[in-house]
Amino acid sequence: MLYDFFQYMDQNFNLIGAGVFQYISFRAGMAAIFSLIISILFGKKIINILKQFQLSENVRDLDLKGQNEKKGTPTMGGVIIIISILIPTLLFARLDNIYILLMIFVTAFMGIIGGIDDYLKISKKNKEGLKGKFKIVGQIIVGLVVTYVIVENDSVVVREFLEPINQETISRGIQHNDTKDLITTIPFLKDNEFRYEWLLPSFLKNYSWIIYALVIIFIIVSVSNGANITDGLDGLTAGLSAIIGITLSIFCYLSGNIIFADYLNILYIPNSGELVIYSFAFVGASIGFIWYNSYPAQVFMGDTGSLSIGAIIAVLAIIIKKELLLPILCGVFLIENLSVVIQVFYFKMTKNKSGEGKRIFLMAPLHHHYQKKGIHETKIVARFWMIGILLAILTLATLKLR
Repeated sequence: MLYDFFQYMDQNFNLIGAGVFQYISFRAGMAAIFSLIISILFGKKIINILKQFQLSENVRDLDLKGQNEKKGTPTMGGVIIIISILIPTLLFARLDNIYILLMIFVTAFMGIIGGIDDYLKISKKNKEGLKGKFKIVGQIIVGLVVTYVIVENDSVVVREFLEPINQETISRGIQHNDTKDLITTIPFLKDNEFRYEWLLPSFLKNYSWIIYALVIIFIIVSVSNGANITDGLDGLTAGLSAIIGITLSIFCYLSGNIIFADYLNILYIPNSGELVIYSFAFVGASIGFIWYNSYPAQVFMGDTGSLSIGAIIAVLAIIIKKELLLPILCGVFLIENLSVVIQVFYFKMTKNKSGEGKRIFLMAPLHHHYQKKGIHETKIVARFWMIGILLAILTLATLKLR
């Protein structure tokens, strides 16, 4: 919105300073600042509205220290995150960019799904909320929309097709080298492009988009549910999301810059650089939310926030062809998810064998296990953040470790 306005002012009136809006770095910085300010300034008002409508968390008795103190804390605080992402994105990003439009859709759509889930939990006093099958349907819809947009608009350039970089190459573009193949990146390998058509026999290679759609849906469901399960301690998911968002911002910038993509031997994805504005807004919103969500939390993000955050992270990674890095980058989400799966599987297996179910963890997901061991909530969150930072560094290291 502001990009078009200042471009018009620069071209027609030579307005001093208007040209700075052409730079992604400037607009990304402004998006981060605005999202942070919006979340902090308007967060308190949104919390008061949530309290006014008695949209408070129904806390189950899990016999955890400090749990009773959280009763009555308003939920659906993910609204703060969503608003803080969308407003700066609409202001500073180019709205003619298909990837920006896709991220706006994903954010709003998953926010609505999560909001309905939270509202049903509160209104019906039922921890289940929206039935799982309806959440899955919503995530499948997102996956299909993402697949369609990428298949129709995808345009990547691998190093073997890239001409030597010079001003003439940049100025005239590289459309003649573009490839429509559905490609992704395999971490830790040289010449690491993987084509989804390789998963099918040659006579079915034209239908590789079906495999691609299934992979995308699986990733979106997995990361969304992982973020949702991790959201059990004050500030945990928001802090991890900020760390992941910063990492994805770096990848977005590198993937959208022809010179850096060529130097690092990664896939160059035209127009993906604009996603830096969105991802910086995401980071600012996540950090701003911690202002109210850190211990002791004044608001919980609820499924409104956690489902949206998971989908945002998944789709950003998919667009820039880094979806195979998500098990590393989102390692904490993965471990939390696996802890639940392992706990349930082991309990059922031992119950079938001996008639009495046994547990590996004191409680799942994993963060509750450490709570049961008497470790304070803030210490668990800080340590999980540290693990998240280490995983982010390892993810970035894949740019050179091959």
